[in-house]
Parts: sequence; C-alpha cells; structure tokens
Amino acid sequence: MFGNECCLSTGEVIKVIGFKINKLIATICENNEVSRFSAKVELPLNFPGLYKVVADKTPYVSIEEITRKVSIGPTRFGHPCFYSPEDIKLANITIKHGEQITFNSVEEVNGTMAVNCGVVRNNQSHSFTLPFSQEGKFYECEDDQIYTLKEIAEWKIPKCRNRIVKLSNTLHTWDSSNPLPENFDGCLILTPVYEVQAVMKFRKDIVHILSDLDVEVKDITDCYDISSFLQPLSLEDVFERTSKEFPMIAEIMEGPSGSQKPYNLLYTGKEIIIYKKYQATRVLASEIRSDSPKRHFLIPMSYKGKFKRRPREFPTAYDLEIARSEKEQLHVVATKAFDSPHKELFSVSVGDQFLVQQCQTSEVLYEGRKKLIDVLACEQILSDTYKKVLLPMYMEGGFVEVIHDKKQYQLSEICKEFRLPFNVKVSVRDLSIEEDVLAAVPGLQFEEEITDSYLLISSASSPVESWEIPVYRLNMSVHLLSKDGQTVVPPVTKTTVEEISEEQYYMVRRYENQTLHPPPRPPKKPTLAPKPVSAVPKQDVSDVLQAPKVRYHTLSFNLLQS
Repeated sequence: MFGNECCLSTGEVIKVIGFKINKLIATICENNEVSRFSAKVELPLNFPGLYKVVADKTPYVSIEEITRKVSIGPTRFGHPCFYSPEDIKLANITIKHGEQITFNSVEEVNGTMAVNCGVVRNNQSHSFTLPFSQEGKFYECEDDQIYTLKEIAEWKIPKCRNRIVKLSNTLHTWDSSNPLPENFDGCLILTPVYEVQAVMKFRKDIVHILSDLDVEVKDITDCYDISSFLQPLSLEDVFERTSKEFPMIAEIMEGPSGSQKPYNLLYTGKEIIIYKKYQATRVLASEIRSDSPKRHFLIPMSYKGKFKRRPREFPTAYDLEIARSEKEQLHVVATKAFDSPHKELFSVSVGDQFLVQQCQTSEVLYEGRKKLIDVLACEQILSDTYKKVLLPMYMEGGFVEVIHDKKQYQLSEICKEFRLPFNVKVSVRDLSIEEDVLAAVPGLQFEEEITDSYLLISSASSPVESWEIPVYRLNMSVHLLSKDGQTVVPPVTKTTVEEISEEQYYMVRRYENQTLHPPPRPPKKPTLAPKPVSAVPKQDVSDVLQAPKVRYHTLSFNLLQS
C-alpha cells in the first residue's frame, strides 16, 4: 500500500464516507460549438485560472431532484439559485415566474423534508419553504461569480450532469505545457471523474478508491456496527461545532500539503489540540512590482515587524482626491504632462510638484458656453513660493508621492492612522518568526483588512506553541479522540504570515467585496450636451451618462463583479 492507495481483499469491510471528483475531462469548444472532432484534455483540480459557470439549460423536474443532484450547504458556495417559468402559489407567498429563488438549506418541517428558500423584492428578503414533493420545471439562474476549478468541482457540478464553463481569467502566461490552446476564449464542457472516499477497519487515514476499479461489493450497512469506524471531519465540520465543545483533541487523518510552518507539521497520524474557533483580522498585502505574477500575503495583526512608507502612484487627479487625508498634506510630483483645454485650468509638465488641497467646482468656458466642472485645488511648489492652481478632476496624468515621513510603523498603527491601500516596505523584520517572508519583499501594498475563520491548534505531545490555521483554505481531515481536553490552556500563539496563491487572492477579494459598492466614478472631460427637451438638468445628462471606466486603488471591482 502506498499513500492513500489500498489493497482490497475478499471479505474486507469498508465504510464509504463520500464521493469526490478526482479530476476533470474537458471538451474544448471552439466558437462555443462541439463536434466529434472536439479535443478533450485532462485537467487537475488545481489547474490555474478563474471560470464563469454557464447556466444549465436542462430543467429539474422537482425540488427533490435538485436536492439529490445539487450541493446545498452552509458555506458561501452552497446557495444555488433557480427560477420557475410558472408562478408557484404557496400558503403565504406567490413566487412569480422568472423570479430568482435562492436555496439556502435542507431541513425537516413538520415531518416533511423541505428546502429553506428566499427571494428578494425591493431590497427586502422574503423566506419560505418548498417541500421535496413540489414539482414543476426549475431552471438554473445565470451566475455572475467566478470560481476556481476546485470550487466548481466541489460545488457547481450536479451529480449525473456535465458542466459548461467559460474561462474568465487565466492568471498565468500561456506556455507549451498548458493543455488549452493559446489565447483560448471558448467554453469547456467539464465531465467529472470520481473517486470513492472510504475508511477501513485497521487504517487511520482516508483511502481513495477510483470509481472505475473492477471489484464486486455488497451493501451490509443494515447488519454491521458502523460506529466501530473512525468518523472523519473536515475543518469546516469542526468549525461548525458549538464553542462549548472546545477544546478538543483530534488525530489527523489527511494532512495538508505545503512546506510552510505549521503545515509541514500537520501530517497523517499526528495528534493535535484544537483550542477554539473564532474570526480573526488579516491585512491583505501584495508585492509591488510591474511584472506578473505578484506574491500575495495575509498578515495577522500580531505581526511584530515594522514598516516604512513607500511612495504611492496615482494615475489621475481623481486618485489624488481619494488619497487625500486630514492627517497630512499630500505632496506629489507629476510624471506625465497634461495640456489643459481650458485657460482657467492648469497645464502640467513632467517634474511639476504639487501640494493637494481639496476638491471644488470651477466655471470654465466650453464652446462659448459656461460650464461647472469638478476640479482639484492644489498649490504648485516653485523655487521660492507657492502658486494656487486648479487641476481638472478628469485629468489622466501621472503622479508619484513624495514621502517626508521617516517614522517606522507597526501594522496596527498603519491600519488605524492611514487609509488603505498603502505602500510600505519592511524596515525591521519580525524576530519571532524563523523566516520572515515579508522582509525579502522590496515593497508591499496593503490593500484591505479582511475577516476570516480560524482554528487555534497545537501539537498534543508537545504543546509549547499554538498556531492559527485557516478553515476554508486548508484541505485537512481529522477524527476526534476520546480524550478530555477541557482543562487545556493554549500556549503562546506563533505569528504566521500566510502566502496565498493568485487564485486564492482573487477569491479573498471577491468574498470581501461582494457586498460592497464600488466608489463613484470620476467625472469625464466635459462635453456639451444638446439642449434638453425636458426638465432634466444638463449636468446630469452629460456628466453621469458619459462617466468612464477608470482604475481604482482598490483594484478588481470590474473583474470581481464581472
């Protein structure tokens, strides 16, 4: 036997605990068309890229069929949406045809199995239940989110069906080892290849049996004591337990991959103490570099290193207004020239230096007519004096910040005193970390604070230090031991800077921003609107309808909500 493989002899008793997609066979659809000549490639679940799910056009015929084939659960992925082409009349609500129904959970209601559902009307959520016996045609709604292949395999491929996806973002430069065609922009039909997850009587790990294994088995569930088998729990399962059940002692059945501490200490068979579950704050940071790919980190507030500020870059005058603060005056140098089309506004040359003051409105003459536009009031720094100037807010120039602050900051001080995003470099590394990965990075951009779910653990044999492990980014299974951990006090918690992949970075940004609204767009260069035929204000028509797309410091709103 090697790793998670096993030998099955006649009479062997195994307990099947689940089915899992092992890999995906992808049929390549050029121009969204499939033919018998369409190429098929094998994709591992960790194949890079982000994908949009294409709604399945084949309807489900009952709520019971949906619950059998579609994953419905407590996580952020487990809330699929459907619509019915016919009205559904219930006791307290009528679901209109075409209305999006969100499936939240499955439970027993008055002895009848049903699904807890919800619809949103006029920004108000309305809850109701649909019994398994409810029949009709139920179609999948369009999904505007993006997913990794692993997420799609775990949550978005219904049983006994294929799934069509469209590549949204490759994240990596194409090379000859990529099984997909270069510049591929079509769809993929994903066919899952399953494996059976099982536990055996005399093994303490989870075994994986390929679904095409030629072996005859007999169901003996009703005549065998299945309690004699180990019960594997994922980290999500552990996190869903009540706080009163902690601390607990567990043995690892399937450990995570990775050489980073503490993941390299979490191997199969190791006993750990799980002290508590909680939400913790992290600062999402990215390496500052012009080429790709960048490294991304989640930094805990307990990080003891110190940082010095690094200059920020601003592509427009509007970005200067966003970055302006009452704490200190923003000093910038122009890196790109700009010729103003209005004599009332300032033309910028490369090397001009400015102190940013405030946003205001100014009247300009445009094609013989006066017009109010938003401008940024600044002071130009000359050799021996200051000159008040106005920059149009729509100005697409380029500015670099001049740093006068030489102070060294703790992470908590930066989050308290400054608005993110914020550029820094490590000036004093965290001496409590054996290898501080941040110290080797020439520049970091702190992008935002996030909140995530963690478990606090330590080694059961030598609990000299404890670690925080992420619940949703660590693939690990444990089983609980019959030991009393109620009196255990956690040792000192070691600081761990978590380096995350580019896919995980986009997922973190997506979850954090999915309930937020993007900042207002900057005004566009004024254009003269035709004389209105109604009482709509001229400025509303000409400025709002023609607002451009711009790059924001907070990045990726267009990408994450595409």
